[in-house]
Amino acid sequence: MKQFSPLWTLLPGAALIAGCGNPSKKEATDNNSRQKPNVIYLIADDLGIGDLSCYGATKISTPNIDRLAGQGVQFTNAYATSSTSTPSRFGLLTGMYPWRQENTGIAPGNSELIIDTACVTMADMFRTEGYATGAVGKWHLGLGPKGGTDFNHLIKPNTQDIGFDYEYIIPATVDRVPCVFVENGHVVGLDPNDPITVNYHHKVGDWPTGLENPELVKLKPSQGHNNTIVNGIPRIGWMTGGKSALWVDEDIADVITGKAKDFIVNHKSEPFFLYMGTQDVHVPRVPHPRFAGKSGMGTRGDVILQLDWTVGEIMNTLDSLNLADNTIFVFCSDNGPVIDDGYQDQALELLNGHTPMKQYRGGKYSAYEAGTRIPFIVRWPAGIQPCKQQALFSMIDVYASLAALLDHPLTPATVAPDSRDQLSTFLGKDNTGCDYVVQQNLNNTLSIIQGTWKYIEPSDKPAIEYWTKMELGNNPQPQLYNISIDPSEKNNVAAAHPETVKALSELLEEVKAGRNQETR
Repeated sequence: MKQFSPLWTLLPGAALIAGCGNPSKKEATDNNSRQKPNVIYLIADDLGIGDLSCYGATKISTPNIDRLAGQGVQFTNAYATSSTSTPSRFGLLTGMYPWRQENTGIAPGNSELIIDTACVTMADMFRTEGYATGAVGKWHLGLGPKGGTDFNHLIKPNTQDIGFDYEYIIPATVDRVPCVFVENGHVVGLDPNDPITVNYHHKVGDWPTGLENPELVKLKPSQGHNNTIVNGIPRIGWMTGGKSALWVDEDIADVITGKAKDFIVNHKSEPFFLYMGTQDVHVPRVPHPRFAGKSGMGTRGDVILQLDWTVGEIMNTLDSLNLADNTIFVFCSDNGPVIDDGYQDQALELLNGHTPMKQYRGGKYSAYEAGTRIPFIVRWPAGIQPCKQQALFSMIDVYASLAALLDHPLTPATVAPDSRDQLSTFLGKDNTGCDYVVQQNLNNTLSIIQGTWKYIEPSDKPAIEYWTKMELGNNPQPQLYNISIDPSEKNNVAAAHPETVKALSELLEEVKAGRNQETR
C-alpha cells in the first residue's frame, strides 16, 4: 500500500483536494484540520440506482439524499460485491470477497456470527486508529457461537468482538424472526420470565402463523413469509416468547435513527466511525404514519421517503454539532432493488412509471447489472469537491481506501486481502477507477467487469429465482456484454469476441485463486 501523510493533515484552513467538477469551497475549522475525519457509512437495503431523484428518478423526490450528492462525490459506476445482503456487508467490513468463505449466504435470524473474531475488520482498523466505533440498525451477519444464537442471555460473540464499541442492531432482516433489537449483546426490553425461542425448521410455541391464521395478518404474503405473525405481519421462521421486546415495524426507522444520532452526540468530541444499516427499503415495507400514503407509489415509495428523512436527520445532527465539514458521510445500498419480495404491498402495481433498476437488467439476486450496480455517494466538505464520478468502483475497496486515508498499514497480508487502495477514486480526485470489479449473484455465480466489458461465468444454476421470478443471470454458456453500448445486457456477444472471453475468464480465475492479492 502507498505510504503518505494522512490526508486530513494536509487540510489547513480552506484547502481542498483537487477533484472532478466545480469546487464549492467551505472553510475548515482549526479543529477539523487537527482531528481525524469522522466516518459514517450508511447502507440502505434493496435501494435501486433509479430510486433517487439525484439519479434521475422523476416520480419521487429525495431532497436530503440529493443534497448529500450535490455536496459530495456521486458515483454512477459503483458496485456492491454481491446482489444479496449478507455477503455484500461481509465484503465491506472484512475486505474479503464473501465467496471465499462458506456460510456467507443470506443468513437466518439465528445464525452464528459469520465474521471470525480473529478477522481484522474495518471497525477494528478504526478502533486501532483511536476512533469510537458503533454499529446501528440492520446487521444480518449473525450473532453468537456456532450452533446458533441464544437470545436469552448475553449474546457472545457479538459486534463488539469484531471491532465495534457499541451496537444497537436488528439481528438479521425485518422479515425474519426474532423481531427484537439487540444492544451490546442483550435483547432490548426482554422479560427473563418470557424467554425467546427461535426455529427455522419447524414451528415452536403457539403463536399464530400466516399459514394457519391468514385472517390475523394486516400485510398478506405474496410468496413465502407465512410463518409466525408479529405486529400483524407474517415472517420467515418461527418464534415464541419475548413479547415485551418485540419491535413495532412502524417505529423502526425512528428507533435506529435516534440511536445513530445519540451515538454521534455522545462522541462529538472524538473521531468516530458509525456503521448504520437501515431497514428501508426492504420488505416488509411498513412506513411510519407520517410517511404513509405520501409518495403516491404505495408503501415502497413511502419508505423511500422515510429513508430520505433518515439521511436528513443524520445530516442535520452533524450540522447542529458543527461536525459536517470533517465527517466523511458515505451513502449506498447493499445490493440492487426488488419490487415484489414477498408481500402483497402493490409495489409493482403502483410504480406509475418509476424505474428502480433504471435501464439495467435484473435486480436483487441477479448477476445482471441491476443486481449490484448501486447508488454510492461520498461527502466530505473539508476534503473533497462535489462532482459526478464515472470511474469504476467497488464496495470491496472501501476498507483499503479508508486505511490509506489514515495511513494505516494493512498487515499482515490476510487483512482485507481483496481490498485495494482506491482512495483517489473514492474522493473524486481522479477518474481512472478500478482495473476490474468482481460481482456475485445469489447462486455464487461470478461476473467480472473490466473497461467496457462484462463477463459472466457459465453456470448450471437456475435461470430464474423461484419466488421473485427475478432473472439470475445464470447460463450454461459464457456471457459477454459491452455495457458501454449495451447497458441493458440484451446482446450476448461472447461468440463474436472469444479473445475477450478468454482474457476475462482467465482474470477471474486469477482472482479466484487469490493471485489478485499478491499485487494489492
